[in-house]
Amino acid sequence: MAARIRSLHIYPVKSCAGIDLSESPIDRAGLNHDRRWLIVTAEGQFMTQRQWPRMALIRTALDARWLTLSAPGQSPLQVALDESGLAPASEQVEVWRDAITARADTDAAAAWLSEFLGTPCRLFKVDREARRPAKPEWVDGWLERHPDFADEFAGDHFFGFADGFPLLITNQASLDDLNARLEARGAAAVPMDRFRPNIVIESDDWPAFEEDQTAVVTLGEVRLALVKPCTRCSVPDIDQRTAQTYAEPGQTLAGYRNLDIGVVFGQNAIVSAPEGAVLRVGDAVEIELDF
Repeated sequence: MAARIRSLHIYPVKSCAGIDLSESPIDRAGLNHDRRWLIVTAEGQFMTQRQWPRMALIRTALDARWLTLSAPGQSPLQVALDESGLAPASEQVEVWRDAITARADTDAAAAWLSEFLGTPCRLFKVDREARRPAKPEWVDGWLERHPDFADEFAGDHFFGFADGFPLLITNQASLDDLNARLEARGAAAVPMDRFRPNIVIESDDWPAFEEDQTAVVTLGEVRLALVKPCTRCSVPDIDQRTAQTYAEPGQTLAGYRNLDIGVVFGQNAIVSAPEGAVLRVGDAVEIELDF
């Protein structure tokens, strides 16, 4: 099997349910609309499923005009994409010690989320003028090791509210390997949505966890540099359909994927893409290894 894009996913509101796509525009900030909104407590703490697993039950949908949120027991909430509901003044919100310029959405959005999550909170959208770069210590280190790509990936890689990079790439073979180990222990297999990737790649020629030794993947005119393994927290242990928390797959993963930086699954990536680039499920992928 030639390498191909198996699936594409965005998560418009950080840590809420994602949207499966057949295609998506892509630029240096990642896939269009991915993690552009953030829920923040009254004390200013950004909210994720780590502390609020119930966020998994907030479903998201997009059309030309609206981001629509839905959740059990709640009437749907529509958030205008034209930003007409945003506060005129921007504020600084924090994600993992990064200060990001953002604007608060409507009081109605705050009330809807506060009721469902059981705590006062507000919805923010990343400001058009926000400039949050991908982690320079990882990007710069990758560029030093791959001077042939220095010009292509030079410059800033600004993005939204994702944890640290514009994209998360996963390998279907790696999930298959993990599920085989889970089943051998008598545990249930898990779907890829536990790891909340943007792009899932599938190929018989890309064995499990060979993404660790991959420098670049090329998808037509788009090139992705795999700059950092993705360290995993407790979110993969949360069933994304029910918000129930389990011991797996984290327990099994920690037994054989615990590297110096932590337990890892998937690769964080930065993007080189021409204006107007679009990725589609089924697109061919070329894989360039790091040795």
